[in-house]
Amino acid sequence: MRVVIFTHSLVSDWNHGNAHFLRGIASELLSRGHELDIFEPCDGWSLQNLFAEATNNPIDDFYRAFPHLSSQFYSLDEIDLHAELDGAGLILVHEWNEPELVRRIGEFRARHPSCRLLFHDTHHRSLTDPSAMRRYYLRHYDGVLAYGNSIRDIYLAAGWSNRVWTWHEAADIRIFRPRPSSVIEGDLVWIGNWGDGERAEELREFLIEPVKALGLKARVYGVRYPERALKDLADAGIEYAGWIPNYRVPEIFARFRATIHVPRRPYTRALPGIPTIRPFEALACGIPLISAPWDDCEGLFTPGRDYLVASTGGEMQQHLRSVLASPDLAQSLRNHGLETIRRRHTCAHRVDELMHIYNALTAGSVAVSIGGH
Repeated sequence: MRVVIFTHSLVSDWNHGNAHFLRGIASELLSRGHELDIFEPCDGWSLQNLFAEATNNPIDDFYRAFPHLSSQFYSLDEIDLHAELDGAGLILVHEWNEPELVRRIGEFRARHPSCRLLFHDTHHRSLTDPSAMRRYYLRHYDGVLAYGNSIRDIYLAAGWSNRVWTWHEAADIRIFRPRPSSVIEGDLVWIGNWGDGERAEELREFLIEPVKALGLKARVYGVRYPERALKDLADAGIEYAGWIPNYRVPEIFARFRATIHVPRRPYTRALPGIPTIRPFEALACGIPLISAPWDDCEGLFTPGRDYLVASTGGEMQQHLRSVLASPDLAQSLRNHGLETIRRRHTCAHRVDELMHIYNALTAGSVAVSIGGH
Protein backbone atom coordinates (compact mmCIF):
# COMPACT_ATOMS: atom_id res chain seq x y z
CA MET A 1 0.00 0.00 0.00
CA ARG A 2 1.11 3.56 -0.65
CA VAL A 3 1.21 5.63 2.55
CA VAL A 4 1.66 9.40 2.47
CA ILE A 5 2.57 11.40 5.58
CA PHE A 6 2.49 15.17 5.93
CA THR A 7 4.50 16.16 8.98
CA HIS A 8 6.03 19.28 10.41
CA SER A 9 9.46 17.71 9.95
CA LEU A 10 11.05 14.33 9.51
CA VAL A 11 14.55 15.75 9.19
CA SER A 12 14.56 18.07 12.21
CA ASP A 13 13.93 17.15 15.83
CA TRP A 14 14.76 20.63 17.17
CA ASN A 15 12.03 21.14 19.81
CA HIS A 16 10.02 18.61 17.81
CA GLY A 17 9.61 15.48 19.92
CA ASN A 18 7.27 13.77 17.46
CA ALA A 19 10.22 13.26 15.08
CA HIS A 20 11.33 10.17 17.03
CA PHE A 21 7.95 8.46 16.70
CA LEU A 22 7.51 9.51 13.08
CA ARG A 23 10.90 8.10 12.10
CA GLY A 24 10.10 4.85 13.87
CA ILE A 25 6.69 4.51 12.24
CA ALA A 26 8.20 5.30 8.84
CA SER A 27 10.95 2.71 9.31
CA GLU A 28 8.42 0.08 10.35
CA LEU A 29 6.11 0.78 7.39
CA LEU A 30 9.03 0.46 4.99
CA SER A 31 10.18 -2.79 6.60
CA ARG A 32 6.73 -4.26 5.91
CA GLY A 33 6.95 -3.46 2.22
CA HIS A 34 4.72 -0.39 2.08
CA GLU A 35 5.49 2.43 -0.33
CA LEU A 36 6.04 5.59 1.69
CA ASP A 37 6.23 9.29 0.85
CA ILE A 38 6.82 11.91 3.54
CA PHE A 39 6.33 15.63 2.97
CA GLU A 40 7.41 18.55 5.13
CA PRO A 41 7.33 22.32 4.58
CA CYS A 42 10.55 23.85 3.30
CA ASP A 43 10.25 26.69 5.83
CA GLY A 44 9.17 24.80 8.96
CA TRP A 45 10.10 26.43 12.27
CA SER A 46 11.89 23.34 13.59
CA LEU A 47 14.08 23.02 10.52
CA GLN A 48 14.90 26.73 10.46
CA ASN A 49 15.97 26.67 14.10
CA LEU A 50 18.00 23.53 13.50
CA PHE A 51 19.94 25.22 10.69
CA ALA A 52 20.58 28.18 12.99
CA GLU A 53 21.95 25.97 15.77
CA ALA A 54 23.70 23.05 14.06
CA THR A 55 27.41 23.28 13.32
CA ASN A 56 27.32 20.77 10.43
CA ASN A 57 24.78 20.38 7.64
CA PRO A 58 21.88 18.87 9.62
CA ILE A 59 20.22 17.35 6.55
CA ASP A 60 23.39 15.45 5.66
CA ASP A 61 23.68 14.29 9.27
CA PHE A 62 20.08 13.08 9.23
CA TYR A 63 20.52 11.03 6.07
CA ARG A 64 23.69 9.44 7.44
CA ALA A 65 21.72 8.34 10.50
CA PHE A 66 18.62 7.28 8.53
CA PRO A 67 19.75 6.29 5.02
CA HIS A 68 16.47 4.47 4.39
CA LEU A 69 14.28 7.52 5.09
CA SER A 70 13.66 10.56 2.95
CA SER A 71 11.53 13.69 3.10
CA GLN A 72 10.21 15.81 0.27
CA PHE A 73 10.26 19.55 0.94
CA TYR A 74 7.32 21.51 -0.39
CA SER A 75 5.90 25.01 -0.59
CA LEU A 76 2.21 25.32 0.17
CA ASP A 77 1.80 27.73 -2.75
CA GLU A 78 3.35 25.35 -5.25
CA ILE A 79 2.59 21.77 -4.23
CA ASP A 80 0.29 19.80 -6.55
CA LEU A 81 -1.63 17.72 -4.03
CA HIS A 82 -3.54 15.79 -6.68
CA ALA A 83 -0.29 14.56 -8.21
CA GLU A 84 1.40 13.84 -4.87
CA LEU A 85 -1.56 12.01 -3.34
CA ASP A 86 -2.68 10.06 -6.39
CA GLY A 87 -2.68 6.34 -5.61
CA ALA A 88 -2.38 6.74 -1.84
CA GLY A 89 -4.20 4.17 0.25
CA LEU A 90 -3.57 5.88 3.58
CA ILE A 91 -2.74 9.52 4.32
CA LEU A 92 -1.61 10.79 7.73
CA VAL A 93 -1.59 14.53 8.46
CA HIS A 94 0.14 15.80 11.60
CA GLU A 95 -1.44 18.63 13.56
CA TRP A 96 1.62 20.93 13.12
CA ASN A 97 0.57 21.64 9.54
CA GLU A 98 -1.06 24.72 8.08
CA PRO A 99 -4.88 24.71 8.27
CA GLU A 100 -5.02 25.39 4.52
CA LEU A 101 -3.03 22.23 3.80
CA VAL A 102 -5.26 20.22 6.15
CA ARG A 103 -8.35 21.52 4.37
CA ARG A 104 -7.01 20.87 0.87
CA ILE A 105 -6.01 17.29 1.70
CA GLY A 106 -9.50 16.77 3.09
CA GLU A 107 -10.96 18.00 -0.21
CA PHE A 108 -8.79 15.47 -2.05
CA ARG A 109 -10.17 12.72 0.19
CA ALA A 110 -13.74 13.80 -0.61
CA ARG A 111 -13.03 13.25 -4.32
CA HIS A 112 -11.18 9.95 -3.81
CA PRO A 113 -13.28 7.58 -1.69
CA SER A 114 -10.84 4.69 -2.01
CA CYS A 115 -8.17 6.29 0.21
CA ARG A 116 -8.30 6.77 3.98
CA LEU A 117 -7.28 10.01 5.69
CA LEU A 118 -6.37 10.44 9.37
CA PHE A 119 -5.40 13.54 11.38
CA HIS A 120 -2.65 12.92 13.97
CA ASP A 121 -2.54 15.03 17.15
CA THR A 122 0.50 14.78 19.45
CA HIS A 123 0.28 18.08 21.35
CA HIS A 124 -1.69 19.77 24.11
CA ARG A 125 -3.09 22.60 21.98
CA SER A 126 -6.55 21.01 21.91
CA LEU A 127 -6.67 21.97 25.59
CA THR A 128 -4.43 25.03 25.80
CA ASP A 129 -5.26 26.67 22.46
CA PRO A 130 -8.60 25.31 21.22
CA SER A 131 -9.13 28.31 18.95
CA ALA A 132 -6.07 27.24 16.94
CA MET A 133 -7.37 23.68 16.65
CA ARG A 134 -10.80 24.85 15.51
CA ARG A 135 -9.11 26.23 12.40
CA TYR A 136 -8.53 22.68 11.16
CA TYR A 137 -11.37 21.57 8.91
CA LEU A 138 -11.67 17.82 9.43
CA ARG A 139 -15.06 17.15 7.84
CA HIS A 140 -13.66 14.87 5.12
CA TYR A 141 -11.21 13.05 7.40
CA ASP A 142 -11.93 9.45 8.34
CA GLY A 143 -10.90 10.18 11.90
CA VAL A 144 -8.29 11.42 14.33
CA LEU A 145 -5.36 9.66 15.99
CA ALA A 146 -4.85 11.23 19.42
CA TYR A 147 -1.88 10.33 21.57
CA GLY A 148 -3.88 10.05 24.77
CA ASN A 149 -7.43 9.35 25.94
CA SER A 150 -7.80 12.85 27.38
CA ILE A 151 -7.10 14.44 23.98
CA ARG A 152 -9.39 11.93 22.31
CA ASP A 153 -12.16 13.00 24.70
CA ILE A 154 -11.62 16.68 23.86
CA TYR A 155 -12.10 16.01 20.15
CA LEU A 156 -15.28 14.04 20.77
CA ALA A 157 -16.74 16.56 23.22
CA ALA A 158 -15.95 19.51 20.94
CA GLY A 159 -17.45 17.75 17.94
CA TRP A 160 -14.26 18.17 15.88
CA SER A 161 -14.51 14.53 14.84
CA ASN A 162 -16.83 11.65 15.64
CA ARG A 163 -14.14 9.02 15.15
CA VAL A 164 -11.12 9.39 17.39
CA TRP A 165 -8.69 6.64 18.31
CA THR A 166 -6.05 6.76 21.01
CA TRP A 167 -2.70 6.09 19.36
CA HIS A 168 0.04 6.38 21.92
CA GLU A 169 3.59 7.21 21.03
CA ALA A 170 6.19 4.46 21.36
CA ALA A 171 9.90 3.72 21.05
CA ASP A 172 11.76 3.12 17.82
CA ILE A 173 13.82 0.22 19.14
CA ARG A 174 15.94 0.17 16.01
CA ILE A 175 17.54 3.33 17.40
CA PHE A 176 16.52 3.40 21.06
CA ARG A 177 18.07 0.34 22.62
CA PRO A 178 20.69 -0.29 25.32
CA ARG A 179 24.15 0.68 24.12
CA PRO A 180 27.17 -0.76 25.92
CA SER A 181 29.64 1.84 27.10
CA SER A 182 32.88 1.47 29.01
CA VAL A 183 32.85 5.15 29.95
CA ILE A 184 30.55 6.65 32.59
CA GLU A 185 30.55 10.44 32.38
CA GLY A 186 28.23 11.28 35.25
CA ASP A 187 25.49 10.36 37.67
CA LEU A 188 22.46 11.97 36.06
CA VAL A 189 21.47 13.20 32.60
CA TRP A 190 18.29 15.00 31.64
CA ILE A 191 17.28 15.49 28.03
CA GLY A 192 14.50 17.96 27.43
CA ASN A 193 13.66 21.49 26.36
CA TRP A 194 12.91 24.31 28.76
CA GLY A 195 9.89 25.30 26.69
CA ASP A 196 7.59 28.18 27.50
CA GLY A 197 7.71 28.12 31.28
CA GLU A 198 5.38 25.11 31.38
CA ARG A 199 7.60 23.30 33.87
CA ALA A 200 10.09 25.89 35.13
CA GLU A 201 9.23 25.39 38.79
CA GLU A 202 9.07 21.63 38.39
CA LEU A 203 12.56 21.56 36.88
CA ARG A 204 13.89 23.52 39.81
CA GLU A 205 12.19 21.21 42.31
CA PHE A 206 12.87 17.84 40.67
CA LEU A 207 16.14 18.44 38.82
CA ILE A 208 18.14 21.44 39.94
CA GLU A 209 17.66 21.30 43.71
CA PRO A 210 18.15 17.50 44.10
CA VAL A 211 21.34 17.59 42.03
CA LYS A 212 22.65 20.49 44.09
CA ALA A 213 21.70 18.88 47.41
CA LEU A 214 23.29 15.52 46.54
CA GLY A 215 26.33 16.96 44.80
CA LEU A 216 25.75 14.87 41.71
CA LYS A 217 27.65 15.13 38.48
CA ALA A 218 24.88 16.00 36.03
CA ARG A 219 24.36 17.18 32.48
CA VAL A 220 21.38 18.67 30.64
CA TYR A 221 20.66 18.66 26.90
CA GLY A 222 17.95 20.73 25.25
CA VAL A 223 16.98 24.07 23.74
CA ARG A 224 15.13 27.28 24.59
CA TYR A 225 16.78 27.77 27.98
CA PRO A 226 16.54 31.41 29.14
CA GLU A 227 19.43 33.11 30.91
CA ARG A 228 17.83 32.61 34.32
CA ALA A 229 17.59 28.87 33.74
CA LEU A 230 21.20 28.64 32.55
CA LYS A 231 22.30 30.49 35.67
CA ASP A 232 20.33 28.12 37.90
CA LEU A 233 21.94 25.12 36.21
CA ALA A 234 25.41 26.59 36.61
CA ASP A 235 24.80 27.45 40.28
CA ALA A 236 23.86 23.79 40.89
CA GLY A 237 26.99 22.56 39.11
CA ILE A 238 24.97 21.13 36.21
CA GLU A 239 26.65 21.14 32.82
CA TYR A 240 24.47 22.52 30.02
CA ALA A 241 25.31 20.84 26.70
CA GLY A 242 22.70 22.41 24.37
CA TRP A 243 20.93 20.68 21.51
CA ILE A 244 21.66 17.09 20.58
CA PRO A 245 20.16 15.10 17.68
CA ASN A 246 17.49 12.77 18.95
CA TYR A 247 19.14 9.72 17.39
CA ARG A 248 22.23 10.31 19.58
CA VAL A 249 20.25 10.15 22.81
CA PRO A 250 20.84 6.38 23.34
CA GLU A 251 24.62 6.80 23.34
CA ILE A 252 24.27 9.63 25.88
CA PHE A 253 22.06 7.53 28.15
CA ALA A 254 24.72 4.80 28.07
CA ARG A 255 27.24 7.17 29.68
CA PHE A 256 25.13 8.08 32.71
CA ARG A 257 23.76 6.13 35.63
CA ALA A 258 20.21 7.52 35.78
CA THR A 259 17.79 9.95 34.19
CA ILE A 260 14.58 11.71 35.21
CA HIS A 261 11.27 12.65 33.60
CA VAL A 262 9.66 16.03 34.31
CA PRO A 263 6.32 16.35 32.48
CA ARG A 264 5.05 19.72 31.30
CA ARG A 265 2.28 21.19 33.44
CA PRO A 266 -0.62 20.72 30.95
CA TYR A 267 -0.03 16.97 31.02
CA THR A 268 0.08 16.66 34.78
CA ARG A 269 -2.86 18.93 35.58
CA ALA A 270 -5.36 18.56 32.76
CA LEU A 271 -4.25 15.82 30.36
CA PRO A 272 -3.49 12.80 32.55
CA GLY A 273 -2.24 9.60 31.04
CA ILE A 274 0.05 11.19 28.44
CA PRO A 275 3.74 10.66 29.27
CA THR A 276 5.13 12.21 26.03
CA ILE A 277 7.99 10.43 24.27
CA ARG A 278 10.68 10.82 26.95
CA PRO A 279 9.83 7.85 29.23
CA PHE A 280 9.57 5.58 26.19
CA GLU A 281 13.06 6.67 25.15
CA ALA A 282 14.62 6.14 28.56
CA LEU A 283 13.04 2.75 29.24
CA ALA A 284 13.92 1.50 25.75
CA CYS A 285 17.57 2.37 26.39
CA GLY A 286 17.68 0.58 29.72
CA ILE A 287 18.60 3.55 31.90
CA PRO A 288 17.02 3.78 35.37
CA LEU A 289 14.27 6.39 35.33
CA ILE A 290 12.78 8.48 38.12
CA SER A 291 9.74 10.56 37.28
CA ALA A 292 8.12 13.64 38.73
CA PRO A 293 4.40 13.05 39.30
CA TRP A 294 2.11 12.14 36.43
CA ASP A 295 -0.99 10.00 36.44
CA ASP A 296 -0.57 6.85 34.37
CA CYS A 297 -4.34 6.41 34.31
CA GLU A 298 -4.17 4.57 30.98
CA GLY A 299 -1.99 1.82 32.44
CA LEU A 300 0.90 2.16 30.04
CA PHE A 301 3.55 1.26 32.62
CA THR A 302 3.98 -0.17 36.10
CA PRO A 303 5.16 2.66 38.38
CA GLY A 304 7.57 1.39 41.01
CA ARG A 305 8.86 -1.35 38.72
CA ASP A 306 9.39 0.26 35.32
CA TYR A 307 10.43 3.52 36.97
CA LEU A 308 10.23 5.23 40.34
CA VAL A 309 7.88 8.15 41.07
CA ALA A 310 8.89 11.12 43.22
CA SER A 311 5.96 13.18 44.47
CA THR A 312 8.23 15.90 45.90
CA GLY A 313 11.73 17.20 45.43
CA GLY A 314 12.66 15.49 48.68
CA GLU A 315 11.49 12.14 47.34
CA MET A 316 13.45 12.75 44.16
CA GLN A 317 16.58 13.11 46.28
CA GLN A 318 15.79 9.87 48.12
CA HIS A 319 15.15 7.92 44.92
CA LEU A 320 18.27 9.23 43.23
CA ARG A 321 20.35 8.32 46.26
CA SER A 322 18.85 4.80 46.30
CA VAL A 323 19.29 4.12 42.58
CA LEU A 324 22.86 5.39 42.54
CA ALA A 325 23.78 3.40 45.66
CA SER A 326 22.09 0.12 44.75
CA PRO A 327 23.20 -1.73 41.61
CA ASP A 328 20.46 -4.31 42.20
CA LEU A 329 17.71 -1.66 42.23
CA ALA A 330 19.14 0.03 39.15
CA GLN A 331 19.32 -3.28 37.29
CA SER A 332 15.79 -4.22 38.27
CA LEU A 333 14.45 -0.94 36.88
CA ARG A 334 16.45 -1.42 33.69
CA ASN A 335 15.17 -4.94 33.13
CA HIS A 336 11.52 -4.29 33.91
CA GLY A 337 11.28 -1.06 31.95
CA LEU A 338 12.96 -2.56 28.92
CA GLU A 339 10.69 -5.61 28.98
CA THR A 340 7.59 -3.37 29.13
CA ILE A 341 8.73 -1.41 26.08
CA ARG A 342 9.53 -4.51 24.05
CA ARG A 343 6.29 -6.23 25.01
CA ARG A 344 3.87 -3.32 24.50
CA HIS A 345 5.34 -0.04 23.32
CA THR A 346 7.40 -0.28 20.13
CA CYS A 347 6.68 1.37 16.82
CA ALA A 348 5.90 -2.10 15.48
CA HIS A 349 3.03 -2.32 17.99
CA ARG A 350 1.73 1.06 16.83
CA VAL A 351 1.86 0.12 13.16
CA ASP A 352 -0.15 -2.99 14.04
CA GLU A 353 -2.74 -0.70 15.63
CA LEU A 354 -2.69 1.66 12.65
CA MET A 355 -3.28 -1.18 10.21
CA HIS A 356 -6.15 -2.46 12.36
CA ILE A 357 -7.81 0.97 12.13
CA TYR A 358 -7.15 1.19 8.40
CA ASN A 359 -8.53 -2.28 7.73
CA ALA A 360 -11.67 -1.59 9.76
CA LEU A 361 -12.26 1.67 7.93
CA THR A 362 -11.71 0.01 4.57
CA ALA A 363 -14.14 -2.77 5.46
CA GLY A 364 -16.73 -0.16 6.36
CA SER A 365 -16.80 -1.04 10.05
CA VAL A 366 -17.17 1.80 12.54
CA ALA A 367 -16.76 -0.50 15.52
CA VAL A 368 -13.02 0.06 15.75
CA SER A 369 -11.88 -0.09 19.36
CA ILE A 370 -10.59 3.16 20.80
CA GLY A 371 -8.50 3.85 23.83
CA GLY A 372 -6.65 0.55 23.73
CA HIS A 373 -2.91 0.12 24.13
